[in-house]
Amino acid sequence: MTIEKEPVNHKFASDNAKILQLMIHSLYSNKEIFLRELVSNAADASDKLRFKGLSNADLFEGDGELRVRVSCDKENNTVTISDNGIGMNLDEVVEHLGTIAKSGTAEFFSQLSGDQASDSQLIGQFGVGFYSAFIVADKVTVRTRRAGDDASEGVEWVSAGEGEFTTAKINKTNRGTDIILHLKEEESEFADEWRLKSIVTKYSDHISVSVEMLTPEVPAVEAVAEEKDDEGNVTTPAVEARDAIDQMGSY
Repeated sequence: MTIEKEPVNHKFASDNAKILQLMIHSLYSNKEIFLRELVSNAADASDKLRFKGLSNADLFEGDGELRVRVSCDKENNTVTISDNGIGMNLDEVVEHLGTIAKSGTAEFFSQLSGDQASDSQLIGQFGVGFYSAFIVADKVTVRTRRAGDDASEGVEWVSAGEGEFTTAKINKTNRGTDIILHLKEEESEFADEWRLKSIVTKYSDHISVSVEMLTPEVPAVEAVAEEKDDEGNVTTPAVEARDAIDQMGSY
């Protein structure tokens, strides 16, 4: 990734800060819902590309297999949700990620009941699901490029959820959006493949595109003697670990 120009600072609208603080500190009783929202948004981006591609096949850029990918990095304490959907240009990034709920902000506040279970269902309805990322992350990085645009038209958006964000032009060869959550230290449980898989399985079985779980390679195990079961199958720790990872695949 190459940043084409120096990042530009932006301020969130005043209501944005209120909603952010509400979601971060009190709205969700179940923090794992952040992944439901981000995967759902990624699937929506794929659906939008599928629709626009009906009249302009060039938007697929030679890759018509739409998908959402989820991965994590324990060492860096990050979770990444990627899609190869419609993506965004700079103006759309500022509009959609810089203004929470738009004209629906007041209605959003008016419908909050204080019941965390029911209030959490309003998130997707009012278009503020993206900001649930800040429930578990102290910084969020978004890298995106709109389908059909040149690679040099990629955009990076970065915010700590504290009233401002930055944007910068970047080179991004693949279309779509990558959302990188830099997890809070106390939320490191989410930088775990099995934890993420269980959440996606729980909340996202309705997703219209393939959701893939990217997993690291199993490290080689040196000098481990083979053990066999009663039927003669090898059951060394390396084989058992490899099989467990293989089963995660995509779902």
